[in-house]
Amino acid sequence: MYHIYAISDGTGRTVDLAVKVTLVQFSNRDTEVHLKTGISSIAEIDEIIQLASVTEGLIIHSFVQHQFSEYIWYEGRLHDIEVINLLGPVLNRFANFLHATPIEEPGLFSRLNKSYFRRIETTDFAIKHDDGAAADNLDAAEIVLLGVSRTFKTPLSIYLAYKGWLVANIPVVMGMPLPQSVYEIPPERVFCLTTNASALSRLRNVRNEYLKGLAQKYSSYDNVKKELHYAHTLYNSQPGWSLVKVTAKPIEEIASNIIRIYRRKQKENIENEELNDF
Repeated sequence: MYHIYAISDGTGRTVDLAVKVTLVQFSNRDTEVHLKTGISSIAEIDEIIQLASVTEGLIIHSFVQHQFSEYIWYEGRLHDIEVINLLGPVLNRFANFLHATPIEEPGLFSRLNKSYFRRIETTDFAIKHDDGAAADNLDAAEIVLLGVSRTFKTPLSIYLAYKGWLVANIPVVMGMPLPQSVYEIPPERVFCLTTNASALSRLRNVRNEYLKGLAQKYSSYDNVKKELHYAHTLYNSQPGWSLVKVTAKPIEEIASNIIRIYRRKQKENIENEELNDF
């Protein structure tokens, strides 16, 4: 039995894959791979050195921290253990080519990868919960946007999704009640978008002109004023909901304001829970 110790100061995916790919070429040998990940101390390396010494094993590592690479190389020589530095030569060649020093931060690629897939997940969620779609299932939503037409619900949802938030948006339509599910989620998740009637009327009039006057009532000041009044009636019925003004503000600023309010309320909830524990 040949013992191979694949170790890493990160997730270990790189070194694990490298060992598996290599061992395919040696299927006629009886091997046992010991995967050790998240190595964060010299003491942990010493334990692996001892195991490899007793079993006459081989060590392959993907340490990005130079001190760990140097230490295990030195200890390998002392104990007559074969040590393979998987990333060392690659990092050195890249450092020479790029004229830069590696960050030496374990798990960095994994975190970047996780962020990428989180963005896919949140964007997909925003699309599936756009403009009232899947409104009966808001439990997973971290942020729920309410607003009359043309208060930037969809662009805000997509922008916040890109930032990693699970967002749903619900249209406020005059005379129609909101879905019951909106009242069943924690109120700190609900954000009520509002603007002034004049600005919204002008914005809607752009669409009216594009439609050659077919949306005249939709864009009229009187109609917009009534819609906003109805929306505020709904908003004011729930004091735990947050009112967010969007007039003459870029999407980035509105989104930052929403996140700031959300985090403040989350912090207040935690503090209140701690006080209740006493």
